[in-house]
Amino acid sequence: MVFKCQEDSFLKQFKSTIVSCENANLDWVTEDKGETTKRQLKGFNVVCEDTILFPEGGGQPCDYGSLGGHPVRNVVRNGTQAVHFVESPESFEEGTEVEQVLNWERRLDHMQQHSGQHLISALFDSEFKYETTSWWLGTSTCYVQLKTPHLISRESLDLIEQKCNNLIREGREVTVHLIDPEKEYDFQGARAPRGLPKDHVGLARVVNIEGVEGNMCCGTHVTNISQLQAIKILYCEKVKTNVLVHFVVGERVLRKLAEVFQREQQITAAIKGGPQQHLDLLQKLQQNVKMTRKCFQQLLKDFAHAEADRLEDLPKAQRPKYFALHRRDGIEVDFINAFLSHAPEEIFYFLTVSEGVAAGSQAKGHLVLRGNPEVVEKLGPQFLELLEGKGNGKDGKFQGKINNLSKLDDCMQLLEGHFKPKKAIPEAASAS
Repeated sequence: MVFKCQEDSFLKQFKSTIVSCENANLDWVTEDKGETTKRQLKGFNVVCEDTILFPEGGGQPCDYGSLGGHPVRNVVRNGTQAVHFVESPESFEEGTEVEQVLNWERRLDHMQQHSGQHLISALFDSEFKYETTSWWLGTSTCYVQLKTPHLISRESLDLIEQKCNNLIREGREVTVHLIDPEKEYDFQGARAPRGLPKDHVGLARVVNIEGVEGNMCCGTHVTNISQLQAIKILYCEKVKTNVLVHFVVGERVLRKLAEVFQREQQITAAIKGGPQQHLDLLQKLQQNVKMTRKCFQQLLKDFAHAEADRLEDLPKAQRPKYFALHRRDGIEVDFINAFLSHAPEEIFYFLTVSEGVAAGSQAKGHLVLRGNPEVVEKLGPQFLELLEGKGNGKDGKFQGKINNLSKLDDCMQLLEGHFKPKKAIPEAASAS
């Protein structure tokens, strides 16, 4: 079945009759400032005689809008019917007429990205014989997956982009033809990489871009590619034996430009230099960070040696039975190795380093024990269990990765309890 949205993709309001209405729930996911929120919506699955709200299909997400003044959160195709999930406290009576209102901003964006994908795919096919095997319409960018093992050069991407925008300026018409899928000759010259859905009924749609291509597709499209405004091919990446070409079309080009310009202003303010200086200033900043890190590592090495030498300088009778040192300033395990290379052998050592966080917090790090093999074998697994880590050891040395420092004090209590002098048991009084 061809829905009203497929007959006229620019129709924003429409009245249709309710065919059925059933209670339903919908898992609804929203994102705000990088945080994802999930909740379950209560409403109804509503089927109308026809619809201007596109049901998800052909790589294109569904439309949003309203039905009888209540928000439509999802639309899916079920054979010849479009099922609308309507968030509403009240059901809809079968046989009554209801007004559908389209979220036009979302529809326009989807049409621009989808028609732009057709144009990009057609030109990659005609210029390089790269077949489009799938595509993805994301919330900020899109990509086409091309059947080629070779990473596409920037020059080739620019060539396709230029040809796309030249055709947009020419204002080629986009038309939709309904054909009988059983008449093979009707498909001549039309790309149909995925074929028709198994449950398809009735005529099939072929979307034609004047002088460019015909492509079997169920999605909504612009009527003239001038309505795409512009296409920007961002980059490509290799995925197994295919290549993904990322792009934006129309309003997304303007949003991407605004986003990039805002980021450029932020970088300019942060590194105190204009766009022409960004690369040089960032390279200098990287060099400074590299030198600073090298100096920091040398200072830590010197500090580790100094700590070890302090123990070495103690008379043997005054040396402690155990020594614990915990660094929480983000240093690496090299600090521990440098310390142990100079530390006296007869002392039991419990050493940790972690990711620059305060004590008692859940943080990742590294643990090393060295000393009497029997004590190491006993305490190592206990410490790992408390610190939620994994590791192993032998010959008096144990090391592992830890994920939670909140119970470091419990480890210290175990260590102190093991080395605490045992109280002498008084002799029993002699019998009188």
